[in-house]
Amino acid sequence: MLSSCTTSDTARVWQIINEAATAYKGIIPADRWHEPYMPLAELQSEIEAGVEFTGYRDDGELVGVMGSQDVLDVTLIRHAYVLTDYQGRGIGGRLLEHVLGKTSQPLLVGTWTAAVWAIRFYERHGFTATSPEETRRLLKKYWTIPERQIETSIVLSGPA
Repeated sequence: MLSSCTTSDTARVWQIINEAATAYKGIIPADRWHEPYMPLAELQSEIEAGVEFTGYRDDGELVGVMGSQDVLDVTLIRHAYVLTDYQGRGIGGRLLEHVLGKTSQPLLVGTWTAAVWAIRFYERHGFTATSPEETRRLLKKYWTIPERQIETSIVLSGPA
């Protein structure tokens, strides 16, 4: 059910990200929403920068993905999405357990402050929200995102 995604999966990874990201529409600041949520060229650029995706397959069909990326002295969780029809089945938890099991570095995840469901998911799995000051510092150190996204995001640190 869990396997590494390959270049042949890129189009499907892109579809999953954009379908599942519709949950953000109307929730995150309107100036941060765009169609598609993640352009294919951006996904390809992220993969070239070292984001590796693990996929969850149901009957051979890729239905969930979670990326990870080693940056300096940490591992970042990047682009964790499960198709809407498959949410609530533990797929995200299985993907997260897999990522947790393959790194010995501290783990960080950034998400939108307004995405309370995502924050709760990570907290249920032992992650802890960082303070606004620490969030800002971490986002500037480990991510390459615009200032507006920094203002509307939170970072959670992984279980020790």
